[in-house]
Amino acid sequence: MELTRLKEHTPRRIFVLGATGTIGRATVRALHAHGHEVVCFVRPRAQRSAGDAKTQHAPNSDVLPNIAALPNVTAREGDVRDATSLVREGFRGEHFDAVVSCMASRTGAPIDAWAVDHAAHMNVLPAAKNAGVTQMILLSAICVQKPLLAFQQAKLAFERELMSSGLTWSIVRPTAFFKSLSGQVARAKRGKPFLVFGDGALTACKPISDDDLAHFIASCLDNPALQNRVLPIGGPGPALTPREQGAQLFALLGQTPRYKLVPVAFLDVIIGALSTLGRIAPKLEEKAQLARIGRYYATESMLVWDAVANRYDADATPSTGADTLADYYAKLLSGAVTDDRGEHAVF
Repeated sequence: MELTRLKEHTPRRIFVLGATGTIGRATVRALHAHGHEVVCFVRPRAQRSAGDAKTQHAPNSDVLPNIAALPNVTAREGDVRDATSLVREGFRGEHFDAVVSCMASRTGAPIDAWAVDHAAHMNVLPAAKNAGVTQMILLSAICVQKPLLAFQQAKLAFERELMSSGLTWSIVRPTAFFKSLSGQVARAKRGKPFLVFGDGALTACKPISDDDLAHFIASCLDNPALQNRVLPIGGPGPALTPREQGAQLFALLGQTPRYKLVPVAFLDVIIGALSTLGRIAPKLEEKAQLARIGRYYATESMLVWDAVANRYDADATPSTGADTLADYYAKLLSGAVTDDRGEHAVF
């Protein structure tokens, strides 16, 4: 599915959730480029990083770096988990045409996932309808195809609610993000081997850039072919295994590829130990949940799942955009972009 960027877009008033993340910021830029008026609903500054020196600034410059100067883009502060705050500080009794949500739980831990990926989104549906919203675009994840973890189940539960809401909907399920695959750039630059699980070919993905994903999301507003559909999407080119990702990085460094193989059983040992200790110390059980998430990504491909053939299908995974992972690695190595992984690091 190569994305055709429509030459003309119908200007709309869009309510955006999750605008503080890298994908959220890219989506706001794309919506602005398509001519829409954008209102971003963000957490109060007191709930964001207490050590952030930017907290003295106004909301736009605080939470929307690089787009604060864009006309028709504003930020409002409130708590999306609080239905009253969402209506009072967010929608404010005004009319909106659509909601775009790039919002997701920070850790994927069960309590966080059900509070944000499901409950907070459930607050949005009635408030949005009361504001005149007729369309919603939801950024989900391709991994919900095989829901073994709490955050996947929470996302799926809201997906089902959105589908039956009566709104025109698009559910976007991207494959791996560039930032989630960039954790070993500095390591390889120091001459260390590239870490892979198993033989480095257990999984594959079609990495997609923030900007390409953002333009795909924005296009869902105007393209009927992208509406009332679940939309798996990846970046350009063939699917890449971790070993192939490492090879691209080493080629850019002019080095011979070197790998360190990490047995998947190593993760199983960690999960088992943390789960046992977690019966005594709840914080260790939280770490066990995070280790389970890590194991999932170490053993499951981020591609379309063919339930009939019981395998992941790279050819059935649509592609869009022009940005490649190798291009991103090159920019990181040159300093043209900075490492902005946040909590999206594999290593």
